[in-house]
Amino acid sequence: MTKSKHSASRRGTSKPDAVFSDPAVGTVFDLYPEPIRTRLLALRQLIFDTATVTPGVGALQETLKWGQPSYLTADSKSGSTIRIDQVKSAPGHYGVYFHCQTDLVETFRELYPREFTYVGNRCIMLNAADAVAEPALRHCVALALTYHLTKRKVAKSER
Repeated sequence: MTKSKHSASRRGTSKPDAVFSDPAVGTVFDLYPEPIRTRLLALRQLIFDTATVTPGVGALQETLKWGQPSYLTADSKSGSTIRIDQVKSAPGHYGVYFHCQTDLVETFRELYPREFTYVGNRCIMLNAADAVAEPALRHCVALALTYHLTKRKVAKSER
């Protein structure tokens, strides 16, 4: 098993460990240029921390989807996958990507119209040179991690 120098999560735990459970994820992080790598690692930590304090989420599984670090609620199935990556079409920017067939980004736009730049119906784009509106981003991440729980509650209330 190849070890990366960055922290990681093993399936079944919420807090990152000293090693990526999937060495391919660590390799992808190692390939990012600075300061994108630093920002993405901080974003990764924010995702794990948010999962830990959000009821119903449970442990996250960290893997690669489309070559991007991705975070799944594989055990609880409470949420929609979150992916993170540099934005190749906008140097110096990185993004938090959500499933385009959800209404997550539309919801984020309504809640936080000035805090973020949005790309279509799938991405919050962040500038590596700017401070992040962290409380708002944590809320968006929590909404994604509980997306299916929320949908289930709405469906039950409509019965």
